Amino acid sequence: MKKEKVQERIIRVASDLFYRQGFNSTGINQIIAEADIAIGSLYNHFSSKNDLLQTYLAKEETEWFSGFEAHSAKISDPVEKIFSLISYRKQLQQSSQFAGCHFIKIIAETGESSPSVSDFVKLHKAKQKEMIRKMVDEYAETRSDIDVDLVTENIFLLIEGAVVTSTINKNTDSFDLIQKMIEAQLS
Repeated sequence: MKKEKVQERIIRVASDLFYRQGFNSTGINQIIAEADIAIGSLYNHFSSKNDLLQTYLAKEETEWFSGFEAHSAKISDPVEKIFSLISYRKQLQQSSQFAGCHFIKIIAETGESSPSVSDFVKLHKAKQKEMIRKMVDEYAETRSDIDVDLVTENIFLLIEGAVVTSTINKNTDSFDLIQKMIEAQLS
């Protein structure tokens, strides 16, 4: 097994803490202690806690999109790909024990106090919506009665709402419900 590099360990520990207990509730000293490093090691790799937060968000975004790509790699039908996105988000909720979306959690915590963080989260969600738009566009090629903008927005909002509802209720019922709603919209 390959030995974990110090920077990778710092990112892993900080990511886990930011997600589990929140950015504001996680102190530099806790990261240093749990990563089992010296304070100088942290600052050799990251100029500040905010710098570490930016790295965390970039890592989560990369993992989110590559995870979906792997989850849906064998699916070519655009409607099935949309359903695959629903099952992917459902799977993320289950594997995190319904801890919620990394990006929603961080923006809820930091708000507009850090423009670089809020801009990153907004851009991440815009990329998700654009991914949905491409699926809806592909589906619309076979249908002339589809309002691509409206359907894209509906699917995006339904999925985001299902994530929040799932986090609150600690179950996946909302994903099953939105799949039925989207099936009805696309039929």
